[in-house]
Amino acid sequence: MAWQTLLPGCTAPRQRPGSLKALFLLFASLCAWYSGYLLAELIPEVPLSNTVYSIWSFGEKPILRAPAPKRQKCDHWTSCPPNTYAYRLLSGGGQDKYAQICFEDELVIGGETGNVARGINIAIVNYVTGKVTETGSFDMFEGDNSGPMVKFIQSAPQKSLLFMVTHDDGSSRMKDDAKEALRALGSKEVQNMKFRSSWVFLAAKGVELPTGIQREKINHSDEKKNRYSGWPAEIQIEGCIPRELS
Repeated sequence: MAWQTLLPGCTAPRQRPGSLKALFLLFASLCAWYSGYLLAELIPEVPLSNTVYSIWSFGEKPILRAPAPKRQKCDHWTSCPPNTYAYRLLSGGGQDKYAQICFEDELVIGGETGNVARGINIAIVNYVTGKVTETGSFDMFEGDNSGPMVKFIQSAPQKSLLFMVTHDDGSSRMKDDAKEALRALGSKEVQNMKFRSSWVFLAAKGVELPTGIQREKINHSDEKKNRYSGWPAEIQIEGCIPRELS
């Protein structure tokens, strides 16, 4: 053991408490800075406004939001029952609002498919298979297209569904043979069609359609009531047709 010899009148030096306090504060500052750095790395960056809103909204009842409705075939509001065909017929309304025929969520005739034209647009569907077999458009404002339309309708085989919609004028040059062919399919409005009447029609050959199904609708052009300049509002019918039971 070493002995410290003190000169007479001298005392041992004391360590200053201020130095220890300064070292402690420096160490604590470094620890706080490092802890803050780690916390900032762990917490995702979010706007301050979101944080403030989260604090204020703490304890509030959660808002229950209904899920977005599921899209149905041919844009129906509700889904068709099992073992049925979904369809939607829309007449033309205005120069740029083209007629449409949708079957089983397939746009059979329309502006997007590029096969809609002025006059009467027709799609033929095989009722057994649900496949589209023919489509055609027949101008009833210019030319003589009543005869070709009659042949097209008559060419549809048994067990066929026929969907018809007008775009622009579908009656000015329609002859009696064409009207008779449509009446034979069950049309009750063909004799009432006028210039630019909006008209949609569902028919069948060799198939008994349900009695409650809407098959036909018409809207006449009226300068006082027309939605568009010189054009009546478009009209539509939609529904579900039972499939053939195997």
